[in-house]
Amino acid sequence: MNKSILTNLIAAILMVVGYVLQQHIVMTIGLFALSGALTNWLAIHMLFEKVPGLYGSGVVPSRFEEFKAGIKHLMMKQFFTQENIDRFLTTSSASSIDLTPVIEKIDLAPSFDALVSTIEKSSFGGMLAMFGGTEALIPLKEPFIEKMKLSLVELAQSEEFNAILVNELEKPNVIADMQAKVANIVDQRLNELTPELVKQIIQDMIKTHLGWLVVWGGVFGGIIGAVAAVLQQ
Repeated sequence: MNKSILTNLIAAILMVVGYVLQQHIVMTIGLFALSGALTNWLAIHMLFEKVPGLYGSGVVPSRFEEFKAGIKHLMMKQFFTQENIDRFLTTSSASSIDLTPVIEKIDLAPSFDALVSTIEKSSFGGMLAMFGGTEALIPLKEPFIEKMKLSLVELAQSEEFNAILVNELEKPNVIADMQAKVANIVDQRLNELTPELVKQIIQDMIKTHLGWLVVWGGVFGGIIGAVAAVLQQ
């Protein structure tokens, strides 16, 4: 059973039992406990749901846009600041930047075609024509591309290249552009949120803790009720 419902039920039973058995202390404890538990339960309910006539209720859905703005502010001002991005790039090992997957996807066929075109237009063009023209170079295409990719991978893995790459990434205009792109991604994701989804996310996160507010409201209400009953005697 839900701890909030259980707390209210126990408090109500104490109040009824105290009233039926004419036990003033028990009835007062139950009354104050029920009052504390119900008050906290209503406050929690009003946090997520709009109650007609009760000003300030439904604060989570009604402040939906402020909630999204708060998330963006937290992300951009605390995590993706220019200082944090620069610190990440500085502390990251240059050797950890692996461009091999990118190089493998590059189409180097145009490079071979450009090379062939350059040879054809050079002083070697006439000699090339004697050996079958550009068609004679076609068997060299695949070995050329494979060799070029290996050379590019070796270059990308060199310390000098990675040092240059990190230095370029650390430039203020590059970091600012990266920050702008992150902000755009955050905006896109936040625009996918709905008030109902936000309410559900918050409820799921703090559901357990909110339930204990009702329990402790009943406990402290009962203690106050016991003190009040004793003082009245």
